[in-house]
Amino acid sequence: MHLFKTLPFLLALTLGAANAETIRIAIGTQDTTINCATGGLMIRELKLLDKYLPHDGKYKEVTYDIQWKNFTSGAPLTNEMVADRLDIGAMADFPGSLNGAAFDKAGKKSLFISVLSGSTQGSGNGIVVPKDSPIQSISELKGKTISVPFASTSHGMLLRALKAQGIDPDKDVTILTQAPEVAAPALQTNKIDAHADFVPFAELFPYRGFARKIYDGSQANAPTFHGALVSAEYARKYPEVVVAYLRAALEADRLFAAEPEKYSELIEKTTGVEAEVAYLFHGPLGLQTRDFTWKPEYRQALKTSIETLRYLKKTDANLDVNTFVDDRYLREAFKLSGRDYDAALKDYDKLPLKANDALTGKPITSIKRVAQVWVGGEAHVRSYASPENAFTDARKLEGEGKKIRVIYAQDYNSGIKLFAQQAWFVRDAKGQLAAFLGKDAAATWARANNGTVVDYAAARQSAKLASN
Repeated sequence: MHLFKTLPFLLALTLGAANAETIRIAIGTQDTTINCATGGLMIRELKLLDKYLPHDGKYKEVTYDIQWKNFTSGAPLTNEMVADRLDIGAMADFPGSLNGAAFDKAGKKSLFISVLSGSTQGSGNGIVVPKDSPIQSISELKGKTISVPFASTSHGMLLRALKAQGIDPDKDVTILTQAPEVAAPALQTNKIDAHADFVPFAELFPYRGFARKIYDGSQANAPTFHGALVSAEYARKYPEVVVAYLRAALEADRLFAAEPEKYSELIEKTTGVEAEVAYLFHGPLGLQTRDFTWKPEYRQALKTSIETLRYLKKTDANLDVNTFVDDRYLREAFKLSGRDYDAALKDYDKLPLKANDALTGKPITSIKRVAQVWVGGEAHVRSYASPENAFTDARKLEGEGKKIRVIYAQDYNSGIKLFAQQAWFVRDAKGQLAAFLGKDAAATWARANNGTVVDYAAARQSAKLASN
């Protein structure tokens, strides 16, 4: 096997990784953090790593000891990596920064080797309020109690979002630390006014019916991502193994892109996070882009996370992003997978939607008003050129006794994917509907376009009247 011909830094490997050696590959995953799925859950469940591990040259007589360990957050995963009980781990930019700092404090080094999924807009993080709360926007949170997992990506988003509204996070609000499993009952019992969280909880809680999303991270224009890290010593010793892991992740990404419904169901089966939520993130036009490349926005997100963590006094490390991020293994994985890394680096498109309107049969040529319906018992989500077409067809399907699992819409301003039941709509003079995450944004657009703001129920009713 002749890897890394153009990478002299790896040719100085010792011959110690020799015959009859047992090589441990201990991988820490975050299954419920579904942004990490292609770097953990899917590789494990589909046994993809075995396909790419080297078995020739110095690895000819090697035995691989593949170990998987699941975590609910990045901090304990990092502890295991620093203690040399894990070799590879998947986490977001903020905990990833703390990973680098923890390694540095221990006199070691970790490398951020790949993005797995993210949003250059900032989608993924979000703020929710109790379902029946009168609060409609972040500007109304002044004087309120907000919880968030401290030192997380969503914590950084919350601080930036509050400051953008002129709200002092230290004086104008009370911020508590709460993990998602604690925040859920707190929202249900109205013990907090709002909760900020990372993937998938700002969508999962509303989907489960006890919260309502009022803010998306894209409104802060703060790029965010989840990615994979490795011990630098491990990568130096076994570079081909690291590349094999990344090739397996690329394969998982390809499989998900080809059949998002199927693998959203796998995520639900494995984690309990409903398939409808996984598809919202990773299906066509989803909240997140499964983008492995180190775009400038993701490098900047890492710099921002380091600066914010220093501000929060969670670390005094001053990591150099230029040496912390190492894309050499990823570039090799792309090459061996027959893909062009530099072309992918320039591609900012979400997973595209290529479909005909399920009601009219006509090709969907604009995504501004796209809506989708997932029908119970159907393997594929139906797509529509407009919410009114989706609502009309949903009503027909329900009349036939079929169950509607979920209806999606795209935010008319930002393009982010929404649960239609949680959205606000504007109906224009022609009866056409446009979806919005926030009521304020809907009202602003309605004033400028002579429209009327309606909620989900009224939007469905107006589609019914228009079709009669």
